[in-house]
Amino acid sequence: MSDEKFEFSVDQRIVYPSQGVGQIKEIFDKKLGEKIVKYYKIYLEVSDMIVMIPVENVHMLGIRPIVSADDALKALETLGEPIESVTSDWKLRYQMNLDLLKKGSIFDIVSIVRCLYHRSKVKELPIQERKLYDSARKLLEDEIAFALDKPVKEVEEMLHAKLEPLGALIVKKAVVQDDDDDDDDEFSDDISSSDRDDNDEDGDDDEESDEVDSGDDGDDGDDEDE
Repeated sequence: MSDEKFEFSVDQRIVYPSQGVGQIKEIFDKKLGEKIVKYYKIYLEVSDMIVMIPVENVHMLGIRPIVSADDALKALETLGEPIESVTSDWKLRYQMNLDLLKKGSIFDIVSIVRCLYHRSKVKELPIQERKLYDSARKLLEDEIAFALDKPVKEVEEMLHAKLEPLGALIVKKAVVQDDDDDDDDEFSDDISSSDRDDNDEDGDDDEESDEVDSGDDGDDGDDEDE
């Protein structure tokens, strides 16, 4: 195993879109029937959870390295750029931003934060959009903090300094028409659950454990937390 090439290394920081910033804790083999599958064990600090991802699935799930310091600074600058008007149909807006969250580049995350922050200055966000905004902003803060080696609190202030001047301008604009509907019951309560539904086909998650196995089909008799 030591001679094999892996995209990520142990202790490396990564981004798992819609789940948060994580750290590779281990690369290990797991037997699924007659097949040996290689896994990353990833610790997600924001949810204090361990997830186990097949190495071959990382691209499908959008898992990527933390951006460079230069890209983190570019993302901050982009955050402060003017934004065009967005649809007042919150359900369409929600789906568009959820798709961006699943794509997961730092600039996709910036787009979500800018869009929903500015929209919140016009009208209070529906519950589901507020959850999406909070998740995207936390992901952005954490990634920039690691990329720039700065405390998260300092990065929070940097984001606020970029967003607030434009937000103040938006407040002054009259809203001609607003089609937002506060009835958001038809959407899931948990953003991350949609990510698991898309990618977790084997029902392998152990709901009584903090360890989540995301990936391949197959019976596995050696669950770690039993």
